[in-house]
Amino acid sequence: MNFMRTEIDGVIVIEPKIFDDARGFFYESYQKKRFVQEGIKDDFVQDNISSSVKGVLRGLHFQAAPRAQAKLMRVLRGSVYDVVVDLRPRFKTFGKFFPILLSAENRRMLYVPKGFAHGFCVLEEGTEFMYKVSDYYSPEHERGILWSDPDLAIPWPKIDRPFILSEKDTKFPVLKDLKL
Repeated sequence: MNFMRTEIDGVIVIEPKIFDDARGFFYESYQKKRFVQEGIKDDFVQDNISSSVKGVLRGLHFQAAPRAQAKLMRVLRGSVYDVVVDLRPRFKTFGKFFPILLSAENRRMLYVPKGFAHGFCVLEEGTEFMYKVSDYYSPEHERGILWSDPDLAIPWPKIDRPFILSEKDTKFPVLKDLKL
């Protein structure tokens, strides 16, 4: 596996080593010892999988402390434009976002420590998105930031249809109105 640091401290892109042959492919997607060597020491306690149609935009979601979650994300089928937003006030990258294309084809994974909001736009029909989390889902700690916050100015991709959003995702506050 290749672990690539990004411009936002703690956010890591991971490219697995793929073994392809006539039968198909194999790769190791997680090995705790290797992740710990790279500074990722979270104890992942839950795996989540979502399936979405093209145009679904989910986010920007996070869980507030003390139930904040680190995440390890990947796409099993299809592709997404994935975005994380730094919500750590003590960091110089507070309010900055990191976008990445995650797909079944590129097999990249994205590690995000606690203290980030996360969202993605589905680029292909039947996309399956999987992520590990370091704490259990807690509805009372669930929070979000408006996906279209003009101060963040996330350049969501143009697709051939309007975004499909949950009602909840259209009602989150903008970052400057968020109480962290």
